[in-house]
Parts: sequence; structure tokens; C-alpha cells
Amino acid sequence: MFKNVIVKKPGKSYVNGLTTSNLGKADYDLLLKQHAAYIEALKTCGVSVTELEASEEFPDSCFVEDAAVLTPEFAVITNPGADSRNGEIVEIEQTLKSFYNTFHYINAPGTLDGGDVLQVDDHFYIGISERTNEAGAKQLKDILEANSYQATIVPLKEFFHLKTGIAYLQNNLIVVAGEFVDHPDFEHYDKIVVSDSDEYSANCILVNDYVIIPKGYEETNRKINEAGYETIELEMSEFQKQDGGLSCLSLRF
Repeated sequence: MFKNVIVKKPGKSYVNGLTTSNLGKADYDLLLKQHAAYIEALKTCGVSVTELEASEEFPDSCFVEDAAVLTPEFAVITNPGADSRNGEIVEIEQTLKSFYNTFHYINAPGTLDGGDVLQVDDHFYIGISERTNEAGAKQLKDILEANSYQATIVPLKEFFHLKTGIAYLQNNLIVVAGEFVDHPDFEHYDKIVVSDSDEYSANCILVNDYVIIPKGYEETNRKINEAGYETIELEMSEFQKQDGGLSCLSLRF
């Protein structure tokens, strides 16, 4: 069960942040409405939400997941793969000091985005992507294994981040899309398979008794409901324009 969540308000500079999409420029007013709805959904899930103020100097800083990897025992402060995002870790580390006493760090030349890290119970999967390199993945693997966790490094072929195409629910059940549908590292899991046209909805998050999913993906919603989960659907259009998904917007612990 998650007790705490950290989120960060998007600044006006968000609309000029990093993106690989061709979905157009984000509408800032609509963005704020969608972010507020995200926070309300988290509260519905029964967590305490810490909301950080916007930082105009860091356009992408509302995607707080990339700045840290959290376990019940310790926090790992990452070294984001985009140079313009490195400074985001300072505020996140300071905020996490209210919750954690033990910290580990990913150091250059290693880079790591939290969006490339999926926790499945005591096993972590670490994606190698454009933002997470082999050195960063290996550092995290060593940290986790030294603390009695298992870790598997997964080089990506298609997705921007590991969690772009995979999510863990419970009881050996994962949501998968694209390259992860038949991936050997995930063959022993039960799967909810997301179609290529609904790929964005693979980035969903289980928060206690609910699964939060992007709105507009009826097939994914139905499959998750049929698996026994209650869903909360949220409009995510303005975050999708900047390569962002539901998991990106919070640190949950």
C-alpha cells in the first residue's frame, strides 16, 4: 500500500520542454486542469499528496518520477539523461529527506531516468534507453542487489522509457504493449495485452485499490476491469504532447 505521493505543479515553461511527439504545443490552462484532476485521483486512492511548486527553470520538472527510484528502505537519486533536467534532483532529494534517512546516488558517466525502472515486488527491471545508459543501469542494479533486491537490465528497442510500454498491477499480472508483449524477460507473467493503437494506455498506475489509466482507451479499461480492478480514467492529452504518462507525474511510496 502506498501512503505518500510527491507531485510537482507544471510551470508555464512546460510548453517549451523536451518532446519527441508531433502532437502540437500544450495548452497550459488545460494542462493545469489535467494536473489538478490527477492530484484528486491520487487522493481518492487514499494517499497523502505533497505538491511542490512550479520551477520555471526546469520545464520538464513536473515529471518527478525521473528524479528518484524509491524502495521502502531507501531512496536512489538519479542522474537524468537529459542535461537540462539534472538540476531537478536537488529539490527532489531535499523533499525526500522528510521521508527517508538512507540515500544512494547514480553518478556520471552513468545516467538514469526513473521512468526506466519498473518494480515488480522484490524485482526491479531497468531499461536502457536514450535517457538511461548501461553505466547508470548497472549502478542501480548493484545498489538494489546489495540490498537484497533482484534486478534485470532490459535494453529497449522501441519505447522512450521502459514504463512507456509496461505496468505491474498485482499477483503476477502485468500490462504490456509493443516490444514487451513477447519479451523473454516477461514471459512468466500473466498479461493484459494492449493493442498497438492503444499503446499509450499501457502506462497506467496501480495506487492501492485503484488503477489510474488514460481516458479514451475503452479496450484497456475493460480488460483491467475484467481482471478485477476498479479504474479511474484521466484526460492526459497535454502530458502526452511532451512524452509524459501517468507514472511520470508522481513518486509513489
